[in-house]
Amino acid sequence: MLENLKRKMSASYENLLKDFGGLRAGRASAAILDHIMVEAYGNKVPLTQVGTISVADARMLTIQVWDSSLIKPTEIAIRNSQLSLNPVVDGPLIRIAIPDLSEERRKEICKLAGKYSEQTKIAIRNIRRDCMDEVKKQEKNKEITEDQEKKMLDDIQKITDEFVKKIDASLSLKEKEIMKV
Repeated sequence: MLENLKRKMSASYENLLKDFGGLRAGRASAAILDHIMVEAYGNKVPLTQVGTISVADARMLTIQVWDSSLIKPTEIAIRNSQLSLNPVVDGPLIRIAIPDLSEERRKEICKLAGKYSEQTKIAIRNIRRDCMDEVKKQEKNKEITEDQEKKMLDDIQKITDEFVKKIDASLSLKEKEIMKV
């Protein structure tokens, strides 16, 4: 049961790290485009499925769109995202200059990072609650003793505390990265 708990909490934590990767920190990173969906062939598909994203240098991303009919929808999807990016079409290539972040924008991104971490903490607490309910149910059904129940509940809380500390540490690092000029 504890291994399953750790697996679920790890998945939530990994998802948080993926979300953090999508937050701009002033340097070009292909991960900032991960959440962008492009209208292609009547469906919304991830940007990574319509072209190759490359980091040209510290301030420039390029996207090689595989199907020329998707260049305009890709440009529109990037422009309409909440990333404040201005794509420039250069033949089959889309160039995206990553502008310097203003102090105000950095603070907004830090708030968003805080929101992501709080959502992950809520998910971790929900996983903890479900696991604790299962342990209490086992004790009620006399599948385990009261002492076993107490030990398992303590272990569940310790694992939860470890993940909350990891989330807080990751948030702190991400905030420092974002605020670094």
